[in-house]
Amino acid sequence: MSTVGLNIRTEGALDFVSVGALVHRLDTGVVPFRKATECLIHVSGGEFNCAANLADCFGLKTGVASAMVDYPIGDLIAERVKAMGVQAFYKHFKHNGVNGPNMATVYSDRGQGVRPPVVFYNRANEAGGMLKAGDFDWQKIFAGGVRWFHSGGIFAALSETTPGVVIEGMKAAKAAGAVVSFDLNYRAKLWNIVGGPSRAVEVLGKILENVDVLVGNEEDLQMGLGIPGPEVAAKSKLDPSAFFAMIDQVIAKHPQIKIVATTLREVHSTNRHSWSAVAWMDGKTYTAPTAELDVYDRVGGGDGFASGLIYGLLAGEEPATALRLGWAHGALLTTFPGDTTMSSLEQVRAFAGGGSARIQR
Repeated sequence: MSTVGLNIRTEGALDFVSVGALVHRLDTGVVPFRKATECLIHVSGGEFNCAANLADCFGLKTGVASAMVDYPIGDLIAERVKAMGVQAFYKHFKHNGVNGPNMATVYSDRGQGVRPPVVFYNRANEAGGMLKAGDFDWQKIFAGGVRWFHSGGIFAALSETTPGVVIEGMKAAKAAGAVVSFDLNYRAKLWNIVGGPSRAVEVLGKILENVDVLVGNEEDLQMGLGIPGPEVAAKSKLDPSAFFAMIDQVIAKHPQIKIVATTLREVHSTNRHSWSAVAWMDGKTYTAPTAELDVYDRVGGGDGFASGLIYGLLAGEEPATALRLGWAHGALLTTFPGDTTMSSLEQVRAFAGGGSARIQR
């Protein structure tokens, strides 16, 4: 199946496999962490979120390769991975009962109104960062066929060894006939610990040699690829011209990339966002509509977009439809607590097709 320059396998034992770190997020809701007395626990990780969304909402056969620590937090995370219908390929680590190795913790509050959400981490002695090339038997994972492989910039930034895992997985996936995607997800705090912006450009440059589909916004492209900002400033956060102006430079550096896509978001308040999405696909540009979102929990919206876009492409939809499916699913994801989907495919298609929030009876 060929669409927008991609040769997508029509079948495989797995539709989608990602590699990345699993984390758990402690979410205190609208109460700031420093005043919290209780929290919800969400299982997350950018790469896992895509696998979970594609399995749970879109009905695909998905897997995630990750580190797993054998202790109660690991058990909690593994249970959620299983519940979302994602097949797990784990490199197991033993916890020493004191200081690790650990499954990373993300702390967050949701913010409210004029008060933005606050997110911070404890990734000390994280098992995910200990992963290295050779830890996964990719030939075995892909033995029944795989259609799509995915990873992201957060995992690539965790340590000196994680980029090798990403590249090894990508090369094996390519050999198995899979399309390869990557979400730049540039996080300055993470890259600063492993060498800063110059290290990020070096590492991501090597990874992108293997990539067909790239997800990343204007800032991701500038910081992650070392591309200078556009000469013409965007009129607003929803103006795609600045993003599109950078595409030529992305393709000049990495001519094998067929798709570059991102969300556009204008934040009016914590709970009110204008939301759109754009994509460059095999030489043509596409723009989704703008929706006014009443946001419940914004974390995971970008992964929701990537998931819907990937589903649309795997399902053989027209490029504009694939973009709208990503846009719609990302929008719906901001209405749920947690980082992974609670939507149905029917809801996504209805919203993508111009549906409304009128009650469904």
